[in-house]
Formats: sequence, C-alpha cells, structure tokens
Amino acid sequence: MAYVIVSTCENCGECVDACPTESIYNTKNNAAWPTHYINPDTCIDCGACAAVCPTESIYYEDDVPVEHEADIEKNEAFYVEGPGADLI
Repeated sequence: MAYVIVSTCENCGECVDACPTESIYNTKNNAAWPTHYINPDTCIDCGACAAVCPTESIYYEDDVPVEHEADIEKNEAFYVEGPGADLI
C-alpha cells in the first residue's frame, strides 16, 4: 500500500518537498495528468506528505474517500501508461 493524492490537489508542491524518498512526481502544467502522483514502489508510508498538504488531498490508499476512489486507479495508470512509467 501507499499514499494517494486525490483530485483536490492544487499542485502547490509542499508534498514533493516533504517526501524523504522523492516518491512524488510533480506534474505541474501537464493537462493530461493534472495532479501529483506517488510512486507506490518507493513510498515508505511515512505520511510526511499528508501532514503538509494544505488541501488535505493525500490519503493512505485504504482511507481514500469513496468519492475519490477513481484517483487510486489514476495514480496506478500514471505509473503504468503515463509519464511515470519511465520512472519505475
């Protein structure tokens, strides 16, 4: 399991700076992939990103609210078929 950034993310970058494993991919100015994405293979579940998120847009995967469950699949797709595929 890992943390997931949901669609309420405003791309402020606080999470990117807080991540000790550099597991968060910054997608600023990318219309196809409009939020940040957390690499589930390198995330250590420390929660540092969630603690600094001003929009409370980061959840542990099991705790993602029902209305944002599609964001779990979007995060996975980012690392399978999106720009993050080259990062794994």
